[in-house]
Amino acid sequence: MRRAEATGKQRSGAQIFWECLVREGVEIVFGYPGAQNLPLVDALVGVPLRFVLSRHEQGAAHMADGYARASGRVGVAIATSGPGATNLVTGVATAMRDSIPTVFVTGQVPAGLMGTDAFQEVDILGITRPITKGGLLVRCADEIAPAMHRAFALARSGRPGPVFVDICRDAQQQSTIPTWPTESESRSAATNADLDAAIPDALALCARARRPVILAGHGVIASDTSRALLELAERLDAPVATTLLGLGAFPARHALSLGMMGMHGTAAANRAIQAADLLLALGMRFDDRVTGRIDAFAPGARKIHIDVDPAELGRRIAVDIAIAGDLRDALGHLAAHAPRRRNIGWRAQIDAWQREADGRDIVDGDADDELLHGPHVIAALSRATNGRAIVATDVGQHQMWTAQYYGCERPRHFITSGGMGTMGFGLPAAIGAKLARPEAEVWVVAGDGGFQMTQCELATLVQEKLDIKIAILNNGYLGMVRQWQELFYDRRYIATPISSPDFVSLARAYGIEARRVTSRAELPAAIAHARSTAGPVVLEFLVEPESIVYPMVPAGAALDEMLRRPLTSAAVVRQEAAS
Repeated sequence: MRRAEATGKQRSGAQIFWECLVREGVEIVFGYPGAQNLPLVDALVGVPLRFVLSRHEQGAAHMADGYARASGRVGVAIATSGPGATNLVTGVATAMRDSIPTVFVTGQVPAGLMGTDAFQEVDILGITRPITKGGLLVRCADEIAPAMHRAFALARSGRPGPVFVDICRDAQQQSTIPTWPTESESRSAATNADLDAAIPDALALCARARRPVILAGHGVIASDTSRALLELAERLDAPVATTLLGLGAFPARHALSLGMMGMHGTAAANRAIQAADLLLALGMRFDDRVTGRIDAFAPGARKIHIDVDPAELGRRIAVDIAIAGDLRDALGHLAAHAPRRRNIGWRAQIDAWQREADGRDIVDGDADDELLHGPHVIAALSRATNGRAIVATDVGQHQMWTAQYYGCERPRHFITSGGMGTMGFGLPAAIGAKLARPEAEVWVVAGDGGFQMTQCELATLVQEKLDIKIAILNNGYLGMVRQWQELFYDRRYIATPISSPDFVSLARAYGIEARRVTSRAELPAAIAHARSTAGPVVLEFLVEPESIVYPMVPAGAALDEMLRRPLTSAAVVRQEAAS
């Protein structure tokens, strides 16, 4: 039953709103002012919160998202009605698809004007209903405190995600004696009543397995169970493949790390999944980019699936044991009681696959050419930071190269748009991440196309005096779409060549240090210069325009039917040396 605490002092709805956020532990809010949220903005005077002014509401949404991903806390973005509200929508959908705890708040026209097509009135709750965990309309000041309490509880609970709160302007201006909900929010318990029975069955499968593989998804990061994952992997001697959003859940340089799985996953990860006799899937949803052709996915493997969302169990892949529950419970049990194994033959096979891939893929470059490719940039950045910086990517080829070559060592350090694949995400998300983790080294990795979608947030970066480094991989194309045109559309490059501003001059116009890099030889010095320079730095890398992200699992193919990088003479030499 809900308990409440009433106080005798009258406050405006706007004042109550900000006190609600303070009580929820919010320290930073991202947003943009307008007519219908102006009472909220005006009431910020004296409130111990930092309001970060974005240059576009979509940027504010991605900032709140990046803040939540880097910190594990709820990110908050605020906007006005009408276009302010609709400009949030892409960011809301991005947070929903990736299960990011966020609360989005908009001002709305006065309650009496709703339904009259008033100036800048829009049914934002109707628009966002399919892309949120819930939406709340607040018509009077008395509803603000319970609505905000409910919004934060819903955003955090179970499978996290965005919640939308639409507050009428008159509710912000009315005065009332607030009533504060005080019941404590407990984390979600396992939803499977048979958890105690399922864990022994899972452990029995683990004990019999000779070729186990662990699949780690974003749920491992969201539940803060990376240590338990490491313990389980080492006890079972089981290699670990991660989803795109799971990168950082398991240290990339660990001997059991397979890297990313799926469409652009490592060859070793995809081969291991297809050859496994046991898959232990933790906090992941078997997305189509992960599985390839479903009827050919891991054909010889028994499958254990643990996820907080019961709807994901068995939705795409039939499994032998399905456990709906919090990974902090289920994974903790598995890590504590799993048998200690040594899978010598299995590990030897995987090592051979990894050596073959290392000899074939571009990391330090082929001696056959001296061209600057995207992977060279990411590999150089990885070496410089030891995979320990927070990296926020945009979406495209550079995103996949960062996933493949950066080698993220820590949870909450790889920040990217997975389920939506939202271009323009990288820069604003990095701003949110830096504000969440001011002590951390933060990099943006972006392409020339996506960067231009939200490059206006360079002004936010400067105004907030944030020390963020930006690497723009400029290939003159919308690279991932061009790649598909090259491979499947006979090189008909329609609508993919893209012109860009002079990014160095653009950065300098904002007062940001900038440098252009055109060769491999310049990479170490350019990255070192950026890291040693106080404040933001933009590095523009002019990379080869027609590079392809390999491996690639074509649509409709099985995971082990990957398109691989053609072997150059230098790659043949490296492969022979590795074998």
